[in-house]
Amino acid sequence: MSKVIIKVTGMSCANCAMGIKKQLEKKAFREVAVNFTAAEVTFSHADSSRIAEAEEIINSLGYKVIKDIKKDDIPFEFTITNKFILSLIFTIPLWVSMFTNIHFLHQNWIHLLLALPVFLIGLQHFGVSAFKSLKTGIANMDVLIITGATAAFAYSLIGFIYNMGMGFMFFETSSSIITIVLLGNLLEQRSVKRTTSAIDDLVRLQPLKANVITRMGIHEKIIEKETALVMVNDILLVNSGDKIPVDGIIQSGSASIDESMLTGESTPVLKKEGDSVVSGSIVNEGNIRVKCTAIGSDTVLQQIIGLVKNAQEQKPALQNLADKISSVFVPVVVAISLLTFFISYFFAGMGAGQALMRGIAVLVISCPCALGLAIPTAVVVGVGKLAHKGIIIKGGVTMDKFARISKIIFDKTGTLTTGRFKIRHIQTFSADENYIKGILKSLEKYSSHPIARSVSRELSGADIPEWDIVKTEEIKGVGIKGWDSEGNCYQAGSYILAEGLTDDHSHDIYVLVNNVLKAVVSIEDEIKPETNSTIQFFKSRGIVPVMLSGDKREKCMYVAKKTGIDEVYYSKSPSEKLEIIKQLSKGTKVAMTGDGINDAPSLALADVGISLSNATQIAVQSSQIILLNGNISLLIPAYLYSLKTLQTIKQNLFWAFFYNVLAIPLAAAGFLSPMLAAFSMAASDVIVVGNSLRLKWYK
Repeated sequence: MSKVIIKVTGMSCANCAMGIKKQLEKKAFREVAVNFTAAEVTFSHADSSRIAEAEEIINSLGYKVIKDIKKDDIPFEFTITNKFILSLIFTIPLWVSMFTNIHFLHQNWIHLLLALPVFLIGLQHFGVSAFKSLKTGIANMDVLIITGATAAFAYSLIGFIYNMGMGFMFFETSSSIITIVLLGNLLEQRSVKRTTSAIDDLVRLQPLKANVITRMGIHEKIIEKETALVMVNDILLVNSGDKIPVDGIIQSGSASIDESMLTGESTPVLKKEGDSVVSGSIVNEGNIRVKCTAIGSDTVLQQIIGLVKNAQEQKPALQNLADKISSVFVPVVVAISLLTFFISYFFAGMGAGQALMRGIAVLVISCPCALGLAIPTAVVVGVGKLAHKGIIIKGGVTMDKFARISKIIFDKTGTLTTGRFKIRHIQTFSADENYIKGILKSLEKYSSHPIARSVSRELSGADIPEWDIVKTEEIKGVGIKGWDSEGNCYQAGSYILAEGLTDDHSHDIYVLVNNVLKAVVSIEDEIKPETNSTIQFFKSRGIVPVMLSGDKREKCMYVAKKTGIDEVYYSKSPSEKLEIIKQLSKGTKVAMTGDGINDAPSLALADVGISLSNATQIAVQSSQIILLNGNISLLIPAYLYSLKTLQTIKQNLFWAFFYNVLAIPLAAAGFLSPMLAAFSMAASDVIVVGNSLRLKWYK
């Protein structure tokens, strides 16, 4: 299955998105997601011919699929800003006539001339949108707006035609509804745009130009190309102050590189020949030549943008409730509005005009737009804020689950610890400790085993003489042998090398000289500096930290004691890890943090899987939270932002429900005019979006 992203214009609210989703799913499109804030429709397909079919369905609903059109090709666009300004120009004189005695403004035909262009704008904006939504089978808020505005305009037009006097003229009501709601839409649109700024910021990280080195005979020439035209294996020159255009490997040179835009880590990283670099990072100091290894959608930056977009489309469980309410809200409100009119006119003895105004006020005040904005705006801001911190969290569903965990499970090696080992203790047998260190320094540099590499790195800077090793042999899973020029044999490795020489298998490295055991070495895995504070944070929140590792008991208990973890499972195979997670998950929510291939099943099984940026690709795909710089202290802001986002969603939903529950009876009872109702409705949208935007400044 391939994933397709289609840009679409004309979506104004959550109901528009729901309608498109419903129609595509009717036609058997799979994994459909519609994000009206980002103006995107995504779905999966196995047949590329279905893309054109999807575009045709979207266009037939009255929306417009955007192709690659350059801005210069569009001479003029009748934007919502243009519509609002034009409507305001014609509506202001109608407002003035309400509060002054200017004779000219109190003539019926002047009211009609001023109201007509505003009503036509309303038909084009709200009427078309309402028609689209009705075609999808899910009526949106614009149905209520255009119904109210049309009722006021049509009633006034009848009064004008039959010269029934100013008592039957409500042209200013029709114009006011359209103008004020356009203002609300404009403010909402600009606010919602600010909620999606995280994606825009990430997109801007990609430099547009690249300096490509080409050879002309024996001479080199630097050609400036658009980044989109760079090919894999091209060699690029990147100087101090430049952004790295593509993912690649440094061919020559060294540089201090700022990768904070991806990892959230402010400290620059020193990189040299052979190191990998990522698109969008900045060379603070130095000059490097980079061989391109990935372009376009294959770069780390583009993959992160894709992850963030997907996350912003995912909805928490509360969204299902909001969607159900929104889908039935409009017909219910229309029924309440009609009931208000009939009761006011036939039973309360009101005139037709006054009864109509009450019915219209109910229509306008009840628009469920705030309800549709309550959840997506909070999720978009929360996900975007975390992305800036180097935390990719896969949507509102993940936030919902992570905020409700009661246990957090950690793998040991590479998660709580650095994966770099150091010597804890050397026990010698008729040998000097420096003599043993010299053997280790001479031998371990020839081994590819992680423990051997760590020991070699630790001893490489020490003032210890090396042995003249002329021949080596590595025995996979056991250890390494080496011989000096005099034929002496030195060995370092697991207890298997010392079989028959000792029954003690509790140490990590056994050192032999000419098949005689000379020393045993215990090592320890270096605990990450941020581990203790992270563990203590979760314990302070009543969340139980658990260690689940395949390592030996001694190693696990040592790290557990150092970090304050009380619940420990050691020497567990991948299948055993799965069983333990199943047991721990009964009746509660658990998160699992890991970084290896063997952790992938556990990450997928846990309610929330968390992987590190240096994790394997399969672990990343199995996870719902990705820590881009591998620093587990990022779990703290991830948890706190999840809590804060859910709190914001609940506040938004409370306001949206409270507003409608309170406002409908007030409008039906005549305490709110249609104009005040329009102001209130616009204000409710801005309040909800504004409350979501507060997440951008939460610390």
